[in-house]
Amino acid sequence: MNTTTPLTGTRWTLGDITVHRVDEIELPRQTGPWLLPAATPEVLDQAPWLRPDFADAEVPRLASHTFAIEAGGLRIIVDTGIGNAKPRTNPAWNDLNTDFPQRLAAAGFPPESVDLVITTHLHTDHVGWNTRLTDGNWVPTFPNARYLTSRTEWDHWAAVELDEARTQMFRDSVHPVRDAGQYDTVPVPEQGHEIAPGILLIPAPGHTPGQVAVELRGSDRRALITGDSIHHPVQLSHPHVHSCVDTDPAQAVRTRARLLEHLADTDALLMGTHFPHPTAGTVRRENGHYRLHAEPGTELPAAV
Repeated sequence: MNTTTPLTGTRWTLGDITVHRVDEIELPRQTGPWLLPAATPEVLDQAPWLRPDFADAEVPRLASHTFAIEAGGLRIIVDTGIGNAKPRTNPAWNDLNTDFPQRLAAAGFPPESVDLVITTHLHTDHVGWNTRLTDGNWVPTFPNARYLTSRTEWDHWAAVELDEARTQMFRDSVHPVRDAGQYDTVPVPEQGHEIAPGILLIPAPGHTPGQVAVELRGSDRRALITGDSIHHPVQLSHPHVHSCVDTDPAQAVRTRARLLEHLADTDALLMGTHFPHPTAGTVRRENGHYRLHAEPGTELPAAV
C-alpha cells in the first residue's frame, strides 16, 4: 500500500465558525505539471511570491486535504479526499494507507460525530473518504451524516457514459452512500443555496458542470473554500491557467475571475482545496494581477 505521510493540519476562526484543515497527503511533484501544464517555470517566475510555499523552482506544489467545520452546532466536512485501500489508475492515489480518520479525530471530528458531508464535485480525489472498507464491503465513513452535492453535478454524471476508472470510483465511494440512503442533492441557483446558517453553496462550474464552492459567513469574517475552481495560487496571478481535466476550460476561467473579483481587497479568506501549506489567505490586487497573502492559521496537533 501507498503509505505517504501527510502533515498535521491547521485551524482558522471566523468568529462563530471554525475551520480545520485536516491533511491527507502531499501530492507528488509530477502532479503540478500534469494537472496545470501551462504553469511553466516561466509563468511561476512572474509570481515570485509563490515560492517557496506554493512552488519550487520548476513546478507548482499541491496537496489533498479536507476542511472540517464547526458552525451553529453542526460538524461539517467539505470534500473527503482520496481514501484508503481504493484501486485507482493514478499511482499517487492507488491503494493508500494513511491515518486520516485518526487525524480527523485529533482535530475533534471523529467520523461518527459528523452531521454533514459536502461534496464540491464528484471527482475521485474529493469523494474517497466518503466510504471505508469494513468486512469486505464499502460503507459510509460518516454513519450519522447526510452527504450533499449539487443536483446539476449529480445529474450530469448520471447522464454520461463513464469509463472504467470513474465507474470504479462511483462503485466504491458514491453508490454505497446513495444505497445507504445518505446522499441528498440540492439545486444551487446563481445567488447560491444556504444549506445551514452561514454555510452557502456557490455555483462554480467549468471544472465540472455542477461544481460548487462553499462560502462561510462567520460573525467576524467570511471565507471561500474553492473546490477545484482554483487548484493552485498560480491561478490568481494567471487566471487563464486551467486544469487539464476541466470539462469546460473557458467556463472555468470565467468562474475563477468571478470568484477572485468577489474576494479581492477584502478580509475574506480564500481556502484552497489543493493548496499546500499555508493553504489560506486574502486576495489582493497587485500590478494588474491578483496574489495571495497567506494566513497560516494555528497548527493542529498530530494524530496519536
